[in-house]
Amino acid sequence: MINRRDFIGTITVFSIPPIAVSGDYPTHPIDIVTPLAPGDAADSAARLMGQELSHLLGVNIIVTNRPGAGGSIGTELVMRAPKDGYMILYAQNSALTIRRVLEPKIAAYDPSKDLTPLALTTRSPSVLVARTDANFKNFKEMVMQAKNKSGKISIGNAGPGSAGDISVQLISSITKVDIESVNYKGAAPAIGDLLGGHINGVILALGAVSSHIRAGTLRGLAISSPFADFPDIPTLGQLGYKQELQGVWFAFFMPKGVPKNVSKKIILALEAVARDSKIAEKLRPMGIIQEWTPAPILINEMQREYSIVQDLFNRNHINK
Repeated sequence: MINRRDFIGTITVFSIPPIAVSGDYPTHPIDIVTPLAPGDAADSAARLMGQELSHLLGVNIIVTNRPGAGGSIGTELVMRAPKDGYMILYAQNSALTIRRVLEPKIAAYDPSKDLTPLALTTRSPSVLVARTDANFKNFKEMVMQAKNKSGKISIGNAGPGSAGDISVQLISSITKVDIESVNYKGAAPAIGDLLGGHINGVILALGAVSSHIRAGTLRGLAISSPFADFPDIPTLGQLGYKQELQGVWFAFFMPKGVPKNVSKKIILALEAVARDSKIAEKLRPMGIIQEWTPAPILINEMQREYSIVQDLFNRNHINK
């Protein structure tokens, strides 16, 4: 039986000056819903940011995990929530863009229209890794092996519709080689099969494999965006390709129709958290990069990413 504390955490920590809040909002705890399983790096990031939001807003912040259906369950929970500002969504792009392409009947929503986008605050690069004793030492050698058909290349990911799953399809598309995408229920079983020699590589959020890279058991072959701790892992762009691996990002949303004075107070607090260097120092070991991207730019990014995934899906579907 799972303890309730594994799913809900009430957090109050004081480290940065509180924001002066006018009016009568907020007057009681705010619930941050995240469609992620408890204990992973993104969940830890939500709780860390929740600690600071608690102080800034002067109320408790409750982080509630609602995983399932590729993030759709948690997303739709917030969509149906009262429009009073006491329930906020912290979700990843797989739930907000990718899932809508792959399973439109399940993820039958448009977050830019059915929710109130607040801001993108964190990113985690996706990284392709292989065992250090693999018979290919870099990305181009892996592709060459697949082209020569000297061995089927299989790459694991955290589940269908994840950034890793999309990245494997993207690699197959841009290199014109057949690479198998192997879906797992999360990062841990994918890593276990890679270490056990059952698959050739995995593409996961950096935080899931960074300790293995540092320990020397896994080698990074490509990363979706540069990360200071691993400067030797190239992006696909640096290798001469026109597209990058699909990275992971996380953003905050409120239900559609929340009063603007309420959303503005949350945005002000989120910006303070997203620009706090002390929080950035705590996120970095998790493979998470702090960022402040306001709603208009976030909406453009969601639309651009949706179009990329839709195009990739259409091409792959036609070719099958």
